[in-house]
Formats: sequence, C-alpha cells, structure tokens
Amino acid sequence: MTITRRGFLVASGALAAVPVLRANAANLPREADIVVVGAGAAGIAAARRIMATGRKVVVVEAASRIGGRCLTDSTTFDTPFDRGARWMHNPDTNPMIRLARSAGLDVLPAPSGQKMRIGRRNARAGETEQFLAALVRANRAIDEAGRAKLDTSCASVLPKDLGDWAGAAEFLLGAGFAGKDLKELSAIDKGRAQDRNAAIACRQGLGTLIAKLGEQAPVALSTPASRIAWSNRDVSVETPAGKIAARAVIVTVSTNVLTSGAIKFTPDIPKRTLDAAAKLGLGSYDRIMLQLPGNPLGLSRDDILIEQSNSTRTGLMFANIGGSSLCSIDVGGAFGRELSEQGEKAMVAFAREWITKLFGSEAAAAVQKTSATRWNASPYVMGAMSAASPGGQLSRKVLAEPIGNVFLAGEATHETLWGTVDGAWDSGERAADAALRKIGALKDDPADVPTQSTKKRRVPR
Repeated sequence: MTITRRGFLVASGALAAVPVLRANAANLPREADIVVVGAGAAGIAAARRIMATGRKVVVVEAASRIGGRCLTDSTTFDTPFDRGARWMHNPDTNPMIRLARSAGLDVLPAPSGQKMRIGRRNARAGETEQFLAALVRANRAIDEAGRAKLDTSCASVLPKDLGDWAGAAEFLLGAGFAGKDLKELSAIDKGRAQDRNAAIACRQGLGTLIAKLGEQAPVALSTPASRIAWSNRDVSVETPAGKIAARAVIVTVSTNVLTSGAIKFTPDIPKRTLDAAAKLGLGSYDRIMLQLPGNPLGLSRDDILIEQSNSTRTGLMFANIGGSSLCSIDVGGAFGRELSEQGEKAMVAFAREWITKLFGSEAAAAVQKTSATRWNASPYVMGAMSAASPGGQLSRKVLAEPIGNVFLAGEATHETLWGTVDGAWDSGERAADAALRKIGALKDDPADVPTQSTKKRRVPR
C-alpha cells in the first residue's frame, strides 16, 4: 500500500481505533516494517506516524517506562511534578497541544509571575527593569554573533558592563536555557533557536502526556537495543529478548547514549555522524524538589524566582507548584553537573543554603520532604538537553542525515527547537516520514497543507 500525505492525515484521525497489543520481552515480534529505538517523545511520535499508515512498527525501550526525558512523578509528593521536560511551546503550530486536549488532559499557558531577589529582599521595580535591560542586551549580542559566518562561544560576545546582573544573565541564557555555561555554547546555535516565550504547561505533566500518547503503541519495555545491523535494504535490531528483522530503523536515543557505544552498529555508523553527536553533547539540568508547607517564603502560586548573583553558582525557583507546597530549585551548567556528581544529599544541602541566603534560616528549617533528579547518572539518557559547542551548530543537520536504512531522531536533530519536547516530537514525525518513503509506504502530495515539520519557522533576531 502507498499512502499519500493527505491519506495519512485522514488515517491519523482513526489511530485511537486501531487495536494494538502491548509488546514485552516475552512476546517480542521477530519482524516489523520499521523498528523504533526509544520510547521518548520522538519515538512515540514516530510510532504513531507509522501506525497511521497501517505498517507494522515495534518500539524497543531500554527503560521500564514510556517517556524518556519526559517523566511525571506522581508518588513522591502529594502533587505531581515533572522530573524532566516541563513546558511545550508554539501553541499555534504544536500538534502535541491538540493531542493533549484530545486525550482529555488540561493545557494552559505557563504562569507569568516572576520575582527578582537581591539578598533578603525583593528587587524594586527599577532594579527589575535594569536586570531585564541587561538580559536583553546580552541576548541581542548573542543573536548578532549568531548571524556571523564564523561561530564563537556565547560568552565571548557578552557585553562587559552587565555589572551586578552578569551572573543572573549568564545563568538564565546558558545553564537555565541549555544546561551549559555560555562559554560552552555556540552563538550560532543559540541565535537560531526558535523563540520559546509562549510556554504551555500540561497540568497532569508532560510525562503523563507522552505516556498517554504512547498507550496504543507496541512498546517493549526493559528491552534495550544492543546491536543494529544495517544496509540500504534492511536492518536487524538485536535485544536481550531476541532479534527483530525490519526494513528500516529509527534511532531516537540521546547524543550521549549514541556516542557511548551502548548500541553497536554493524557496519559502524560514519565517523561524521558520531563527530556530529559529540559536538551536540547533553548539558546538565536538574531539579531539587522541596516541600515547604505554610508558604514560609511568602511567594505566590507558580512564582518563578531568580536571584541577583555574582556567578552562575545559583538556581531558579519554581514556587508553590499548582498552588501546592511543592517548590523546585533548578540547577544546571558546570555547577549543576558538579553538584549532581556529589549526589542528592549535596544537592539538597545547596537548596537549603540557597533558601537561607535569600529568606533566612527559619525558612530553610521549614523544608520537609525532599527529592532531586540526577539526569547525568541516568544510564539510558546521560544528561539533559543537547547543546552545540562553538562551531558545532551544523552538526544538527548532519545528525539528521539518513544512514542507509537508519534514521536518527530526537531533539538534537532539530535545528531550531533543540532542547524541547516539541522538537523531539517533530523530529520523530519527520524521521517516520523519511523511513516510510524509503520503504515505499509514503509519497508526497504537493497539494497538502504543510505540517509543523515543513512550515517555515521564524528565526528570532
């Protein structure tokens, strides 16, 4: 069967009616049209796309759950919270928002409350304006450098007179945006990143959303791919539960997992591809979760708090999540990586120290239950989001190039929405389209309306 894009869109609407058996190690299929490696946002998007054409797909996932870097924790505290990706973006073009509503989940604009803290007091209106002006100037300098032909680090082009706001600006634009300090970030890559100001939240959590969207997909959990034998005609994916023969494979693992050698390729994938992945290594971004009953910080529901800092050894607080007593302090970059390596105890100690500095010891003493993420130590992820090193921006396009019947997907392959669940989802759909074309199951129809994958995106200036 050959299906046009228009026919595909019609078939997509009937996806929920397709009966699909949940796969596991015991009944892993031995054949498929396409195998998808990884059940994160990219993998689930790819699987849904393939399923809508009637082709047989199998998703193999190393972890014991669906979601990848989207993980909603509903058991540690009384309030669910996202341990990984927290926001969606671009509500006018993002298909995930429509899918979330169709699945009965609640989507709403991200909270706009934001406070600056200077020592033990809130910043005055004039001081906040100074900070925002410094942030705009720094961002503009990076955007201008991003339009140059020769790449450089974001840090090298920052204005030298940011004064007392330099640390906070560097944290928000570097560690807070991409999980890496500005000296490690490509100015071209950051300059080309699509505007992400219109953040959208899912009240039940993004992890809940991806798990919901993957309910109909044939996913084999706790089934890591160990070897992929590939050619221009077919592929074979080896797992501890057996081997799957297919006509194509979509690999959605993170760049750090790809370069780690956890999955062997026969023959080896090109050095060009591995070099590209290495230039898109994952940054470090973690959350330290604190239960603070009684609102001892005096913050509003869903307030975001930033401190005036003289360095990037700082954090960003998301307070009273959903009106609860749960607060998160997000840390990232080199400092966040160092803290994570020391373990959860050190991370919580920093959070208490940070609260003491800004609100006093009595506020810190009110902390009850705690938890912390450590994504760098997760063996099936090994970090947070991809971030191009100086000179590495073109690596995203290289990473998305097909290798025989192997197609790579994931947020790292997206040139403008890297580091986002939106980019991961979009990349999965695009990889599925490419794989379906390769096996003759999909052909373009020029009369069709462009999808999010083909719409021209505005590059912010």
